[in-house]
Amino acid sequence: MQLPNPLNISPLLQKIQWVIDPVSFMENAAQQYPDIFTAEVIGFGDTVVFINHPQAIQEILTKDRKKFFAVAEANRIAKPLVGEYSVFLLEGDRHRQRRQLVMPALHGEQMQGYGQRICSIAEKAFSQLPLDQPFLARNLTQEISLQVILQVLFGLDEGDKLQKFNHLLLQMLNLFQSPITSSVFFFSFLQKDLGTWSPWGKFLHDHEQIDQLIYAEITERRQQPDTKRVDILSMLLSARDDAGQPMSDQELRDHLITLIIAGYETTASAIAWGLYWIHQKPLVRQKLLQELDILGDFPDPMSIYRLPYLTAVCNETLRIHPVLMFSLPRIVQEPVELLGHPLEPGTLLLPSIYLIHQREDLYPQPKQFKPERFVERQFSPYEFLPFGGGVRRCIGEVLALFKMKLVLATALSRYQLALVDRRPERPQRRGFTLAPANGVKMVVTGRRVREEPLVNMKTTPVF
Repeated sequence: MQLPNPLNISPLLQKIQWVIDPVSFMENAAQQYPDIFTAEVIGFGDTVVFINHPQAIQEILTKDRKKFFAVAEANRIAKPLVGEYSVFLLEGDRHRQRRQLVMPALHGEQMQGYGQRICSIAEKAFSQLPLDQPFLARNLTQEISLQVILQVLFGLDEGDKLQKFNHLLLQMLNLFQSPITSSVFFFSFLQKDLGTWSPWGKFLHDHEQIDQLIYAEITERRQQPDTKRVDILSMLLSARDDAGQPMSDQELRDHLITLIIAGYETTASAIAWGLYWIHQKPLVRQKLLQELDILGDFPDPMSIYRLPYLTAVCNETLRIHPVLMFSLPRIVQEPVELLGHPLEPGTLLLPSIYLIHQREDLYPQPKQFKPERFVERQFSPYEFLPFGGGVRRCIGEVLALFKMKLVLATALSRYQLALVDRRPERPQRRGFTLAPANGVKMVVTGRRVREEPLVNMKTTPVF
């Protein structure tokens, strides 16, 4: 059966372009086929149908619940990172049950306690930057993101254990920071353990050391339970399924690694992009500061989280540069038709978050940063989906947005920052994500003093 709109490029060249420069690859394909096209890409069983139309995305995500579509074996590319019990890889009832166990630790009352910790981590990181000396925002947000993981996820505050976790996690997480080193996940023949001098061998070595630390921490917590602890690991240890059974050590380890992988690279890049755009657009920064100043000198984290213009700025950041390029792949289980194209069982579908967010008919002038889009209009979950959608929506979405808003609010309200290089930043592959290629070079010019807010803050169009 003929798949819809196959690209007229050699399969090998398609795969190379997908690994090296996925943004240009997708944009060039969408210029020819704006709604749906078939490509040959590494990591998803080769032949993949990219979906770039909100109507088709809606059909996929709603029928996902009725099991017309299911998560494909293609997700197995992440297994070396997250393990077989990760919610990334579970399907059906097992996925639903384990997701229900993990969700309470990432929502609700826990957010307030996490919020104070996140603000403190951000304040400490920015306060240690020397004045008038350039720094890479991407490196700083990585440091903040990792400290949030160690303190909020594991409940580690200080000491040798925290330093050891910090060192090993950085080694592993930064190993695949370029498109070239990331290619080991997409080309199986590169997955050879040739010792720690080889990328794959180094990854396996670091991963094993991290596993030893995590399993030791789990064992210690089981032997010395503390009901007063409110970190995510403690909550997962106390979670019970419908039969009253706790998670096994391996399940805990896989869920923790999943949260680390999902929460480190993605949030660090999103915050760095936010800093970039806010300081590229003086009127955006001015309006955001006016909104933040209304809350006073020591705002409550939940009050920050609810700010409407800050929310719009974060949403527009995640629209114009979504950290995740695509939602989790689905596989057709029954004969269906999408956008007039018949698809047979076994066809692999990849809903493209990046291309949906770049559609001119949804977002006029999509290359322009305009937070007002999200003030003036409510987009459907099939038009704006930075965390994916359906039953496979990112489990850490609330915590990620919480962290993004609090870090940006802390930096902007307390420090005077400026971009060193105003040349446009471009997105570049970092593993499975997109990050600012040049790291967003910035400088701290001084502390900021809160201004008394205006009585009536009016909406100012930002272009």
